[in-house]
Amino acid sequence: MACKMKIKKNDNVIVITGKDKGKTGMVKAVFPKDNKVLVVGVNRMMRHVKPTQTDPQGGRRQIEAPIHISNVAHVDPKDNKPTRVGFKMLKDRKVRFAKRSGEQID
Repeated sequence: MACKMKIKKNDNVIVITGKDKGKTGMVKAVFPKDNKVLVVGVNRMMRHVKPTQTDPQGGRRQIEAPIHISNVAHVDPKDNKPTRVGFKMLKDRKVRFAKRSGEQID
């Protein structure tokens, strides 16, 4: 079941568990139906590619695979540590903020 996503495209996140724990990167894509995000440089997998006319060499390529949303945390803009995300109303606009430092995210 899909939940409300607090992480959006182009956000800086840090991996908090798994084989890439501690790595940071930018979110390239978000998949709300699967509760997954695609992060640049994280969860890299080998894909075996058959030779084609456009790629006559073929071979093994490294690609980034999606990672579950619960395994990443937003990076605090102040001290670059993991933080939770909160929402608040600023005038007539709903904005996200880092709960660790109170800094506005967007």
